[in-house]
Amino acid sequence: MLDFLNDLLWGKVLLVLLIAVGAGFTVASRFVQFRYFGRMFQILGASQAFKRDKHGHLSSFQALVLSVAGRVGGGNIAGVAVAITLGGPGAVFWMWMVGLMGMATSFLECTLAQTYKEAEPDGTYRGGPAYYIRKGLGSRWSWLAGLYSILLLVTFGFGFTALQSYAVATSFGDAFGVPVLYSGLALALLVGLIIFGGIKRIARISELLVPFMAGGYILIALLVLILNIGELPAVITLIVKSAFGLEPAIGGGIGAAIMMGVKRGLFSNEAGLGSAPNVAAVAYVPHPANQGIVQAFSVFIDTVIICSATAFMILLSGVYDPASTNEVAGIALTQASMADHVGEWGRTFVSLALLLFAFSTILYNYYLGENSLNFFSRDNHTLFNAFRVTIVLLVCWGATTDLGTVFGFADVTMGLLAVANLIALILLFKPGLRILRDFDGQIRDGIKQPIFDATQHPDMDLDPKAWEIEPEDLERMHDVLGNAPDRARQ
Repeated sequence: MLDFLNDLLWGKVLLVLLIAVGAGFTVASRFVQFRYFGRMFQILGASQAFKRDKHGHLSSFQALVLSVAGRVGGGNIAGVAVAITLGGPGAVFWMWMVGLMGMATSFLECTLAQTYKEAEPDGTYRGGPAYYIRKGLGSRWSWLAGLYSILLLVTFGFGFTALQSYAVATSFGDAFGVPVLYSGLALALLVGLIIFGGIKRIARISELLVPFMAGGYILIALLVLILNIGELPAVITLIVKSAFGLEPAIGGGIGAAIMMGVKRGLFSNEAGLGSAPNVAAVAYVPHPANQGIVQAFSVFIDTVIICSATAFMILLSGVYDPASTNEVAGIALTQASMADHVGEWGRTFVSLALLLFAFSTILYNYYLGENSLNFFSRDNHTLFNAFRVTIVLLVCWGATTDLGTVFGFADVTMGLLAVANLIALILLFKPGLRILRDFDGQIRDGIKQPIFDATQHPDMDLDPKAWEIEPEDLERMHDVLGNAPDRARQ
């Protein structure tokens, strides 16, 4: 059943939807992910990116770091190895394509999440796909918002939690010889203590550790590339040829390369799943497009940089042999490849990196699951406690379950989640382009930092309280417009 659903979703439905949204919005937005690539650094370098308003909302930078912490997990280390094992080196090329198109998709979904966010009585925000589906498409689409929330709970709360646990347990088993059951129990205990207690405090610590480990992982990958710089052109050629079926002896041919590249690429960067918009919606930004641009950059970091680092380490090593049966697979392939380059300590490094990545991702997944439950029922302590117990049990189950079952289950739930969100994004193309044009227009008029005025869009049913302009922003806007053209001042 899992194989049948996977073939249907990934072999047909999602290929069409991903191309329709990613390539379609790329063209319709005039390649927004490339036009504003440099602006990604400007936004993050500005003081506004670190600003928390009077209600303590996340800053734009904090939302980026948190979403990267959620995106960067087992998919970047174990998932890439699985894609190469089952789809051949060509899967890496299709991961790149999914990542580049996914930047536009992420821009669209995160911009919409910001646009349609709602202000709560305590001054905080709520938002995400369920909200932009309900508000952007109208009450007749409430069923899709509810369906999405259920799928978000099943996918991130259940499926991905088990998958991250599996990656950590198998990694520690290969590096240290620890039985997967013991690793699973230890991880379940740690996760349980956090989600029943100080999750916010530990999440802040993870927010600091994960970027540090991601930086360390990239530095090690750069060292490997420098040591093997002469072989790099041949590896890139192998990736491209395998992607188009020009290396028939590698993997399962072009079909397997595309399918594995799309699946593992989407699993890694999550563009189109609607997960990042849940975080992006609560950030304090002067214009929705700001967070869209920042979140597009997080996809680039995840897929083009970190996934490529893993792929090159594997393909440049002497461990991966496409002509063999590939007895070494999954996370063990990444560890063996690292050890081949830098020595046995490489196994330990990969295991520790994966532990931090996966641990922060499990917490992130729990947050998304709880957020989806909150869409249906607020302040139901019995329901939330039952969900927490389920998460702990799933961590144990995932650690002791075979790779095929865990990945197969996650692929199906992720596919269904993506279908629901991508359909909504297609229907919301026009509002997304409308917000982008508002941003583009202010840039053309010489406004360096556009500011969103919700009152200019009365037909969109936006929450005016969520877009109240802060006094200091209004003062800064007046200062900027003082030297702007007449059209901009109007």
